[in-house]
Amino acid sequence: MRGLIGLLCLLLCAVPLHAGNAQQSASATENHEKEVVLRGQLDGRDHQTYRTVPFTVAPDTARITVEFDYNGREDKTTIDLGLLDPDGFRGWSGGNKRLFTISANDATPSYLPGRLKPGTWKLLLGIPNIRPDSKAEYTARVRFTPVSTPEEIPASLLPVLNPQPGWYRGDLHMHTAHSDASCANQSGTRVPCPLFLTAQAAVERRLDFVAITDHNTVSHLHDIRGLQPYYDRLLMMPGMEITTFQGHVNAFGLQADLDFRLGSGEVPDWNALLERMRRRGVPVSINHPLVPSGERCMGCGWTPQKPVSLHRFAAVEAVNGVDPGTPISGIPFWHKQLLAGYRLTAIGGSDNHNAPLQDASFGASRIGIPTTVVYAENLSQSAILAGIRSGRVFIDVQGSRDRKLDFNARHESGETPMGGALVLSKDARASFTIDIVNAAGGRVEVLVDGKPAALLSDAQVRQATERYRFDWRSDGGRHWLSANVYGADGRLQLLGNPIYVNFDASTD
Repeated sequence: MRGLIGLLCLLLCAVPLHAGNAQQSASATENHEKEVVLRGQLDGRDHQTYRTVPFTVAPDTARITVEFDYNGREDKTTIDLGLLDPDGFRGWSGGNKRLFTISANDATPSYLPGRLKPGTWKLLLGIPNIRPDSKAEYTARVRFTPVSTPEEIPASLLPVLNPQPGWYRGDLHMHTAHSDASCANQSGTRVPCPLFLTAQAAVERRLDFVAITDHNTVSHLHDIRGLQPYYDRLLMMPGMEITTFQGHVNAFGLQADLDFRLGSGEVPDWNALLERMRRRGVPVSINHPLVPSGERCMGCGWTPQKPVSLHRFAAVEAVNGVDPGTPISGIPFWHKQLLAGYRLTAIGGSDNHNAPLQDASFGASRIGIPTTVVYAENLSQSAILAGIRSGRVFIDVQGSRDRKLDFNARHESGETPMGGALVLSKDARASFTIDIVNAAGGRVEVLVDGKPAALLSDAQVRQATERYRFDWRSDGGRHWLSANVYGADGRLQLLGNPIYVNFDASTD
């Protein structure tokens, strides 16, 4: 016991650096994160000692991110790294990490998430080896994300897993042990299902990204932070399914808690909640809007008690699991909003509550069914969310893994991709192209304002790669055109997003 107390004293009361060896400078980055740069020098006198490097954390700090490096490795100098808050230990990564982060909800493995108490914090340096005649210089960049911008975390924490632009496939609605997902344990008993099984199943489905959207919590952030470096080809985006008594919505990219208590004094109505998410830059979708609300699924359907400014939404979950063709399909609801003038991207999600693909004993959901396919500038959270906002998105309803649908328009002013908008005066014409991959045996359907339109001379899909063209003349009014693909069995395979004609920037 005395030995343990002595070790704690050694660490917590570590000797300060040699006088004059520690320097500190402060600067502000363009995205308003405060930054402190800590520099210092070690020499042979520091061999097998612990040193602390203090810095100050302000009261309005939501996240601390540390990037640490040093020289002298060629002389076998080794510097280990840890962190102390005003109350004691917050973690120790030794020599295995040069970058770590801490917030109330998540932290890099080796470090503890939790409240960021204002006051003096200290980097804890352990020096297991530095030769008597050696010197080493270190630099620590400490970044502070303010509470007012919790989603604006350093770029180093938002990986770009693939730098190439292209179509990326993902599942935008999934649950884990952090809410109500369950699966069989080793003994066959149903238990809360850990997040890593969701990631592994997504890899088996050959998905590029997933959004983890547990109910009314972001506690899964911590698991994502630990798993993402391992899954370097699967982007794991944090989210939250905000579950209320008046409907469910998914908020994508959340990095901090959000008050979900719709109808309370703090969150009186949907507009107040949506305004908070708008200020945080979080895109939001309406989930399974036509699912009946009742004792079996309280608040599952979209039943707001007051009028809602729908232009504050980015998307509608038009396909939830295997619901197309059923009375609870979200497609008619989505069409209704388009007809009202709202530009809402159709997305899909499995709403999975049972991650292992081989475990068919509970529920019908399967990861990647449907798959939302997004054209993005790269495989990163910011690019995927920007792609959803742009509307260049289609839903692979059956999760085929390789089917594709693209839709484009050409007119006097240039080209407009799926999700885009163009202005056409009365009698002006535009030429449209539809590109289909790996849907042989099916047929293409063109919709104008949600109704089938006979604009193709031959709608059959005969080959693995097909292109269709048609011209369309405007009447000067507001319209939207889209394309879908049905299989030989009559089931919907691919659901495309529209090209908008003469739409205003917003409605309400």
